[in-house]
Amino acid sequence: MVLFIVFLLGIANFAAHKAVLESGHPIITRMAFLFGRDGLRPSLLIEFAVLLAVMALINVAAPASAPGLTLFYALYSLGNLVSAWMVLRGRV
Repeated sequence: MVLFIVFLLGIANFAAHKAVLESGHPIITRMAFLFGRDGLRPSLLIEFAVLLAVMALINVAAPASAPGLTLFYALYSLGNLVSAWMVLRGRV
């Protein structure tokens, strides 16, 4: 169940990330080294690496600490979603 929750949070993170990338916000052009050019998106790879690491830790390395890792990823996701909302609404 915990892995499913983290997976759903990961989907939300990817959706918010993609929306920001496609928004045309000036921050995307200023930080081109992180957001890539010509279809290459290093920032999405970083997002995937974080999701994969948390899921691997929950499943293999530290099942006893799954609630703490889930809370960490939920807070990380909340930060991502709030920052995406700020970018998309023009508050940044």
